[in-house]
This record gives sequence, C-alpha cells and structure tokens, in this order.
Amino acid sequence: MRKNRPMTSPEKPLSRRGAMASLGAAGEITLQGLLSILLLPLLIVSTALIVIWVGLPMLAGSLALARSLAGWERRLAARMLGIELPSPYRPVGDVGLREGLRARLTDAATYRDLTWLVVSVAAGFALGLTSMILYLILPLGVLASPVIVRTYLTLSSLMLRRSGTQALERRIGELSTSRAETVDTQAAEIRRIERDLHDGAQARLVALSMNLGLAEQMMDRDPDLSRELIAESRHSASIALTDLRGLVRGIHPPVLADRGLVGGLQALALAAPLEVDVDVVLVGRAPAPVESAVYFAVAEALTNAAKHSTAGNAWIWLRHSHNRLTVSVGDNGIGGATSTPGGGLHGIERRLAAFDGTMTVASPAGGPTIISMELPCVLSSERI
Repeated sequence: MRKNRPMTSPEKPLSRRGAMASLGAAGEITLQGLLSILLLPLLIVSTALIVIWVGLPMLAGSLALARSLAGWERRLAARMLGIELPSPYRPVGDVGLREGLRARLTDAATYRDLTWLVVSVAAGFALGLTSMILYLILPLGVLASPVIVRTYLTLSSLMLRRSGTQALERRIGELSTSRAETVDTQAAEIRRIERDLHDGAQARLVALSMNLGLAEQMMDRDPDLSRELIAESRHSASIALTDLRGLVRGIHPPVLADRGLVGGLQALALAAPLEVDVDVVLVGRAPAPVESAVYFAVAEALTNAAKHSTAGNAWIWLRHSHNRLTVSVGDNGIGGATSTPGGGLHGIERRLAAFDGTMTVASPAGGPTIISMELPCVLSSERI
C-alpha cells in the first residue's frame, strides 16, 4: 500500500541554496575589492620608495598580500565554478629579502595578480556590492545575483589561471633543476667509485702483485717465506674481491638482476636491523634504472628509520597501477622526519626526480612516519 507523502518542491530550496552561496561569494568579492582598494596605493607607494631601503620590505610585503588576495580569489572561483586553479608561482625557496623580491618581480604570475588587483578595484567591489543589494530585491536578486557573481569569477579565473606557456616554462624549469641535480649526483657517484677503487681494490691488487713477485724471487732461496707471501697474497685477493663486490653492489645490486625489485625489497627487509613487514605486489619487471632507484630509496628510508626514529617495526608497501609505481615505507617511531638539504630524505627526492617521481613525508610528532613515493613506470611482461 502506497503511503501518502507530503508534496515537496526541490527546485525552490535548491535555488535558495544557490542564491545563498552566491550571496556569500558576493560578500567575499566585496571584501576583496575593499582590500584591493587599500592595497593598490600601498603597492604604488612602496614602488616609489624602492630607491631607498624602506621600499624593499614594503614592496615585498605588498606583493605577498597581493598573492594572498589572488589565492583567495582562486579558491573562491574553484568553489563556485567547480574548476581547478593551481598555484602558478615559481618556487622561491628559503632566500633573503632581495633574492625573494627579485624572484617575485621576474615571475609572470605576479603581474597577472596585479592586473587582477586593478580589475578588483575597478569592478569587483562595485559588482559584489550590487549583487548583495540585488539579493534583497526578491525575486530579482535570486536570479541576477548568481549571474553577476559567476560572470565576475569567470573573468577572474581567466586572468588568474596559469597560462599554457607559463606551465611549460615551469615544467622546463623543474626538469632543468632535476637534470642538474642528477648530473651532480652522478658526478659525485663517479668520484666515490674512483676513490673506492683507488683506496681499496687497487691498493690491494698492487700489494698482491708485489707479494707474488717477491715470492717468485724467494722461491728457491726461502721456500717457507715464499709460501707465507703466497698465503698473504691469497688473503689480499679475497679482500680485494670482497671490495669489488661491495662496489658493484653499490652501483647496481646483484639481487635486482637475480630476483627483481620484489626480491630486492624482501632482501632489504631481512637485512634491516628492525622488524620489517613486506606487502609487495608487482606483476612484471620495471626497467632496471627504476628498480635501482626504488631499491636505494627504500634502503635509505629504512636506514633513516633505524638510525633516527627509535622504531621497532617498519613496513614496505608497493603497488603498480595505471603505469605508476607507488611505494610506501613506514615505521612506528617517534616521527618528526623532515626533508632537509643534504639529508637522506632530500637524497631520495633527488633520486626520484630524475624519473619524474615524487616523494611526500607524513611524520607528525609522536609518529608514525610514512614516506610515500610515486613515479611513472611501465612494466614488462618478464617475471622472476
């Protein structure tokens, strides 16, 4: 038996919710316009005073405020229009006042923000206030207010979004930085290999050659001494072979060639000084450079966990989906891990950046620490 239900009109509440959202957006646009009216003269004055030292911090602060206002507008446009407006700015980093100001003044996105600031002063305040007033005149406001707000935000989004050329320039900059870091890393690795060969295996092989030559000379006159020299040479050869194996393992671990990335990560877990759980699913083989990069990245993460986190347990998780390899390394330590220049985590970032990979660190105080790595990768059909 069908029950009688009260008649509802979903269109009216929905329209009212849309109008209320537009009213809130109109209030934000009005406030942005008012702040822009106050900020624009500050920008002009600080630019005029740049010839003296007081203008530098004033201009830097004014540009920072302009970026904050533009970021607010991007978030508002994304919320009301349902479009994504990523940050268009080039990364500045931890630099001084002059370098930071120079980086902002040479960034094309800064001038897009300033152009929008002028539009906000000229039209944003008036349109936002008009939209709020029209809302009070029902039903005209319910219809007109959303149209005004969406039209203005569409114009703002066109002005503030990252252009294709700007995105390409930013990508080129990221790739150039990654390439430079990769070249520096490879050069340092070559110097390490040369140093290890010179101080390790090469020195032992030279000593081996000298001992064998001396043993050959003493073979007839002192057989006992010759046997001692030969035994010492055999020991030196064994040590040199161990050094060479360790050197080769540092370049490309043999376990990767024998057992693939899955076996390599399992071997790392067994060799770690803490208990490590391994949850790895990989159908096929990743390219050898990618396997090596992931192997050493996981090894560095486990080493950091053992040295700094006071953790008792750790875990490795790996999956491949949509041509992307995702790896997570976590521990139950004290947390507080951060990526600092010259540190182990920064080294992981540089290693993955060579393959267009990324790394994120979640390590709140008290733990746990989770290091997530992702890089593009196409698997072959080869299996171990």
